[in-house]
Amino acid sequence: MRRRPNRRPTRPLTVIRPLARWLLAGLLVLAGLSHLFWARKGYRIVVPDWVEEVAPIDKDGVVVASGAAEVLLGAAVIGLPRERRRVGALIAAFFVAVFPGNVHQWRTGRPAPLMRTDRARFVRLFLQPVLVAWALWSTAPDRPRRRG
Repeated sequence: MRRRPNRRPTRPLTVIRPLARWLLAGLLVLAGLSHLFWARKGYRIVVPDWVEEVAPIDKDGVVVASGAAEVLLGAAVIGLPRERRRVGALIAAFFVAVFPGNVHQWRTGRPAPLMRTDRARFVRLFLQPVLVAWALWSTAPDRPRRRG
């Protein structure tokens, strides 16, 4: 009878968490590229009017900056594995920071890419906490740290 090597069974989280992290990275990069290129004009509608009054940037600048941030955050979550927790916290903070734009879009009823109905804009508000949780959970350590 052959002896099997002493292997730990694969835990579902060791597969699901990295997959969720890669999906998050892909979502961020794709969303960022859409902000920078094909949907750029449509996203200007989401930027609240008060942003131009309080910041030295116009709506197009906000869309470009947020698109660049999304691309960089998506790349960082994969490309900087040692900084994964910090990058996850930055992604979560980014999702919180853009929430006023989602509220503005819902309140004004303005259509934007993939948000053509009041229902879609309203449901989008509840997606934001899910995105925050996804960012924090998927960038948490794969294994608990052992105390020595």
